[in-house]
Amino acid sequence: MTDWLVTAGGGVVVLAVLVDIFHTLANPGRQGRLSRLVHTAAWRLTRRSAWSGPLAMLAVIGMWGISAVLGWALVYWPHMPEGFSFPAGSSAAEDPAFLDALYVSLVTISTLGFGDVFPATGWLRVANPLEAIFGFALLTVAVSWVLQVYPALSRRRALALRLSILERAGTREVLPDLEPAVASTLLHGLAADIVGARIDLGDYAETYYFRENRRETALPATLGVAHELGTVATQSSHPDIQLAGRVLLISVADLLAVVEARFLRNPQASPNLMDAYLVDHRHHEG
Repeated sequence: MTDWLVTAGGGVVVLAVLVDIFHTLANPGRQGRLSRLVHTAAWRLTRRSAWSGPLAMLAVIGMWGISAVLGWALVYWPHMPEGFSFPAGSSAAEDPAFLDALYVSLVTISTLGFGDVFPATGWLRVANPLEAIFGFALLTVAVSWVLQVYPALSRRRALALRLSILERAGTREVLPDLEPAVASTLLHGLAADIVGARIDLGDYAETYYFRENRRETALPATLGVAHELGTVATQSSHPDIQLAGRVLLISVADLLAVVEARFLRNPQASPNLMDAYLVDHRHHEG
């Protein structure tokens, strides 16, 4: 009975990894609990450095891999050595059974396929190839995750840089004098980009932990420009510009609401959410 409890425990560990991967990559608006713990820990331990995000992603992928290897090793452990066929002259009978189980798990999940040890029991002959499929899927998942996250980061940097350029161009001062069609188009375009940033942050929560060193490419440092433009627009006498200004302000507020709900530990420490967002990304100075 104890042997099967250990095997079941290993299966639970593997299932927990699968659930965490599913929520992190395939469930928009959610993040796996284990992944979130790793990201928040890296964010705090590295003191919100530019390396926090990349290091956290590597740590999460490593955690998935190590947990899966240990989980499958627990599945095999109680059935060592009688459940497996070892080459002639092998010292498996004298070596610790868990080391043999760990070896089989590592070789299988990495799909190296040395062929020196292979399962001899019926159900193990099914479980062992499943681990190989799991290992191949984990590699695919890791590559796909990186390919998903970095385009979202590029879109966020582009939005921040656009806001920075608008600020340097003095858009706030000339906005009241622009043609209504030009002003409303500009403001609606900014609102759409901010909505896109909000969706990216909801779908790829890990992007929050990528800090930009340059203020002009950091959204926490430039989002205030959009708020200022929206405030100026709402004071216009033209209804189209007023509407565009309200839409822009609402898009900013919605983005900050996502930041508050999912990432800020103590938003009350700053006078408003904009300041709390700045402080959390260390762009409140200078």
